[in-house]
Amino acid sequence: MANEKHPAVWYEHLHTEKYTGARRGRIHTPHGTFETPMFMPVGTQGAVKGVGTRELKDIGSQFILSNTYHLWVRPGDELIAEAGGLHKYMGWDQAILTDSGGFQVFSLSDARKLKEEGVTFQNHVNGDRMFLSPEVAMRIQNNLGSDVMMQLDEAIPYFETYDYIKNSMQRSLRWAERAKVAHKKTDTQALFGIVQGAGFKALRTESANNLVDMDLPGYAVGGLSVGESKAEMNRVLGFTMPLLPEDKPRYLMGVAAPDSLIDGVMRGVDMFDCVLPTRIGRKGTLMTRYGRVVIRNSKYKNDFTPLDPDLSYYSPNPIRKEQFGNLAQYDIPGYNPFKTLTRSYLHHLFNANELLGAQLASEHNLRFLLQFMEDMRTAIENDELLAFRETVMEEYGYNKPNARLF
Repeated sequence: MANEKHPAVWYEHLHTEKYTGARRGRIHTPHGTFETPMFMPVGTQGAVKGVGTRELKDIGSQFILSNTYHLWVRPGDELIAEAGGLHKYMGWDQAILTDSGGFQVFSLSDARKLKEEGVTFQNHVNGDRMFLSPEVAMRIQNNLGSDVMMQLDEAIPYFETYDYIKNSMQRSLRWAERAKVAHKKTDTQALFGIVQGAGFKALRTESANNLVDMDLPGYAVGGLSVGESKAEMNRVLGFTMPLLPEDKPRYLMGVAAPDSLIDGVMRGVDMFDCVLPTRIGRKGTLMTRYGRVVIRNSKYKNDFTPLDPDLSYYSPNPIRKEQFGNLAQYDIPGYNPFKTLTRSYLHHLFNANELLGAQLASEHNLRFLLQFMEDMRTAIENDELLAFRETVMEEYGYNKPNARLF
């Protein structure tokens, strides 16, 4: 095993949960080895909004996700390459995943023209005409130097017609082939393919089978969490995940709701990302064990209870102690703002428009999800994922009628 040749990014399986088939494993990258299943904070423009890299490590972040489109538009992928790559540019020495930029091109720009070669569009910053193709997406991501790169695919509405979805999916397969050819740094970066096909089993099967034949280092399931019901997402995952190799990492894009994280893991997902925790945090909503807390509400003005008595600050994730020079030695004894600061104080910060409020809420929500995944990994190891899910559904409030959840 020690002498076995591995790709730049590879999956190590540790345990299969007895009752659900959920996977417990590790993903090995050029920037460290990381525990799965995992949640990845999103740093769209090379920064997780309101949270520094030291804090990201403290709370247990492993991978972070950055956005190819936004970094291409500004400051530019060539500038980042000149600086030594995205890791060095943003001061992050753990793993980075970059998307292809396709979602932003198709969602931000109405004035776009899609052809087999790629898509021409106007960028949202200054209106310049730009052209994105599988080859351009690979060039940008090679310049950025991310550990995991995504192929260019077309982001389409879930409820498009069968014929449109079929044509789009087949184009994305051709684009995946072109991306594989264009990828220049296979020794340090891994290209993941994206399974498409909306809710159609035949199309998802065709997409998955063709991508698996390309023997890529990992696979993502795209085109979900885009407006369909959670039951529909679970239905699609149910017939899609078994099509993917057991010895490769599996990534579900754009998911952060606690129930969906569990349901995805139960169906074999290893990696998740979403802007939800920081986006709602900046607006004053906390994700807690017992559901959402809208901290701006007047009832918290005189609430002197802790922000979240159930939440740790420093992550016990072994990567903090084993891989990066025992960073935990710098932990501040007793430091936990989630337990020492009150809801009244955070309510005040938001009402006073203090930047610290958005920072604390964003850190809190990320730590909530990262601790949630740590607890889920333990539940998988102990073959107790079903009991974990039952507890979460009851405590978080999913079993309550008319619950306002995520």
